[in-house]
Amino acid sequence: MTQYIIRRLIHSVIIVWGCATLVFFLLRAIPGDPIIQLLGPEYTPEAADALRAKLGLDEHVVVQYFRWMGNLLRGDLGTSITGVESVRSAILTGLPRTMSIAALAFLIATAIAIPAGIMAALRRNSFADFAVSTVAFVGVSMPSFWFGIILILVFSVELNWLPSLGYASISEDGPWEWFKHLILPSLAIGAGYAAILMRFVRAGLLEALSSDYIRTARSKGLTERRVVIAHGLRNSLIPVITVAGIQVALLLSGAVVIETVFSIRGIGRLLVGAIFDKDYPMVQGAILVVAVIFVFANLIVDIAYTLIDPRIKYD
Repeated sequence: MTQYIIRRLIHSVIIVWGCATLVFFLLRAIPGDPIIQLLGPEYTPEAADALRAKLGLDEHVVVQYFRWMGNLLRGDLGTSITGVESVRSAILTGLPRTMSIAALAFLIATAIAIPAGIMAALRRNSFADFAVSTVAFVGVSMPSFWFGIILILVFSVELNWLPSLGYASISEDGPWEWFKHLILPSLAIGAGYAAILMRFVRAGLLEALSSDYIRTARSKGLTERRVVIAHGLRNSLIPVITVAGIQVALLLSGAVVIETVFSIRGIGRLLVGAIFDKDYPMVQGAILVVAVIFVFANLIVDIAYTLIDPRIKYD
């Protein structure tokens, strides 16, 4: 297992490096000059040449790449093209906000999906199964930004229960204010995520409950609760965990839109703004962090397989 993790870590570094390299060169292949956009009405050829030389954009793209990689190996992500803030400080400010939304959305999704999936599987073809499946279908089809706007209209505008905009720091404003600012954006993302997970929980549990070992467990006199939870659900979680790992992408991509709806300057909103501004260092740094999250999320999923099913071994 240890050797497998070491190999995966090496592969992860290669994948992250490849992603960073691809993003670096693709950004510079996009039409448009960030210098012209940065100078705006003050643009003159002389001013553009001076600023381009100051930022190192007058050098060959290969030279820029190796300089950036050298700085990256020293932990330096560079400075925003505007020179106002460092990429590292901007990411360290925005990443906890995005991860807070994603983590709470994941908890909401699993808290809804697992009980609902179990109920739908145990009451197959009943009204409860039909109702849960219908709600899941609506949840999958519902755009997160639209649901977020509905949540704002209901809980912020009409009922005035929860704030609609901004982010509260857990260290400065306290856990309750932090939670109040996160519950609506997390619910907006988590609803669709819960619908997808629920369908996989239902399908996996239905397949497990029809297996021979379930009939054997029942014949031994085990309680139905233990048969379903300890035997059926545990053996049906492999595809669920696979989907959960893949859905990390949806949580982070959904956060890009939701952060705009709820005016939260997380990593997603930071990335979108940097793309529009053609802020090369900020885009490169943000995508690098997102790539690391994706790669290690998949590694955690692979390790979780062995914890759920001891028969799975990695040589």
